[in-house]
Amino acid sequence: MRRIFWLGLGIGFGAGAAVAASRWMQRQAERLAPPNLARKASSAIAGAGSGAGQTVADVAAEFRKGYAEREAQLRASGLVPDDAAP
Repeated sequence: MRRIFWLGLGIGFGAGAAVAASRWMQRQAERLAPPNLARKASSAIAGAGSGAGQTVADVAAEFRKGYAEREAQLRASGLVPDDAAP
């Protein structure tokens, strides 16, 4: 009788562990599916990149300002003709 009890208990725990492992694997596979990874990456970039986006915009504006100043200097010195395309 004891052997049957322990056999049943072992089968029960084994079946329960197999079901739990199967469900865990399905959740992990869903979490790591390409559409979900893309969604996670885009939300992470949007969340962390808001400050970085502003920094890039500032750098671009500063570059255009410096470019216009240098172009004006070159045109004033005569090294670049006034009718040359920028």
